[in-house]
Amino acid sequence: MPTLPLEEMTVSEKLQVMEELWSDLCCNQDQIPVPQWHKDILDRREELVKQGKATFVDWKTAKKRIANRIS
Repeated sequence: MPTLPLEEMTVSEKLQVMEELWSDLCCNQDQIPVPQWHKDILDRREELVKQGKATFVDWKTAKKRIANRIS
């Protein structure tokens, strides 16, 4: 497995690599094991959506909301 020169990378470069990793992982979701406690949370949230008590947002929107909260 190739290694990255993390100590030589800028924060911006590291974040770009993380984005690329997440994008790749999203294409292979069925290969990622989900712990039962996490599945339980997701199932509850999905049920709230079905009941009209919650909604999903896309990841881009979620990232913007998080960034606004912490800045």
